[in-house]
Amino acid sequence: MATQRGASAGLRPRDLRKPWFRDVNLIHVPAYSLFVEPLAAAARLAIELVRHDGGLLSIDLSSVAGLKDYGPARFAADLARLKPDVLFGTAAESETLGVPMAELATVPVIKLGAGGCRVAGQSVPAPHVREVDASGAGDALAAAFCVAYLDGATPVEAAEKAVVVASGAVTRAGARPV
Repeated sequence: MATQRGASAGLRPRDLRKPWFRDVNLIHVPAYSLFVEPLAAAARLAIELVRHDGGLLSIDLSSVAGLKDYGPARFAADLARLKPDVLFGTAAESETLGVPMAELATVPVIKLGAGGCRVAGQSVPAPHVREVDASGAGDALAAAFCVAYLDGATPVEAAEKAVVVASGAVTRAGARPV
């Protein structure tokens, strides 16, 4: 998978406006946003603004290739400083990181593709569906998990909702959950 951050790679801290982040309960950041400057400085500022007002931080490890290019130990140290509330990653991304996700986040979520996910030491299976296009399934899972978690679901309950949404996303082309 080739990634393209487009214009976002040029986002600078000075481009952000504090009012954008008022009343934000959770900010979700792909690791890609923390790998290159000036985007990384802007992402860190956005995180700081959300955290200042009591918001949660969710990070997705994004890709094995990105982690290897940036440096797994370097990113694990970044995560230790950022202390995400929720950390998403595939099993391969987690292994590449080299530090157990549970040591870096309050709620680590291992994405298992068609197998669902693992959270709080429990496997949460995904419903069996006819896959058309897996693009965006992990993002759908993360989004649904975060919404449910913010609504008061336990991590396992949030995962149960998230695998349903992600499974729905793969049943159609174009990464659009129902």
